[in-house]
Amino acid sequence: MKILVQRVTKAACVVNEKTTGAIEQGLLCYISFRQGDSDNLIPIMAKKLAHLRVFEDTQGKMNLSLKDTNRAVLMIPQFTLEANTKKGHRPSFTEALEPTQATNYFDRFNEALKTHGLNVQTGVFGAHMQIRSSNDGPVSLILERTNDHD
Repeated sequence: MKILVQRVTKAACVVNEKTTGAIEQGLLCYISFRQGDSDNLIPIMAKKLAHLRVFEDTQGKMNLSLKDTNRAVLMIPQFTLEANTKKGHRPSFTEALEPTQATNYFDRFNEALKTHGLNVQTGVFGAHMQIRSSNDGPVSLILERTNDHD
C-alpha cells in the first residue's frame, strides 16, 4: 500500500463536472494498492495517516495531526502510484492490485479513517478525475507499507 500525502489549504475532486469530495485545510492523499497487500494493512495505515504529524504547532514545528487539528482528508484512488518504470519508457502497472479488490480496499480504508473521527471526502475509483488543490508548504510525503515489513 502506498499513500502520497500532500498538505493543502484546499482540495477538490471533480468527476463529470460534479464535485465528489472537497476539503479546506487538511490532507490530499493519493492511495494505491499492490498485489500482495492484505487487509491487515488497512487499520495500520489508517492509524498512521490519522496521527501523522504534518501540521505546525504554535512554535512552527510539524507536531500536529489531522486528529489534533480536526482537519479533513480527501482520499483519491490512484493505481498509477504502483507504476514500475525501471525498464524502458512506458510504465508497467502489473504490480497494481486488480480493480475489484482495490476498490474494496479503498472503501474499507476510508471507513477505517472514519473510525478515527476524521472527515473523509473521496474521489471515485476508476473514474477520470480532475483534482484541484492548493498545496501548503509544500509538504509532500510518501507512506508505504508491505505485508512483509513491520
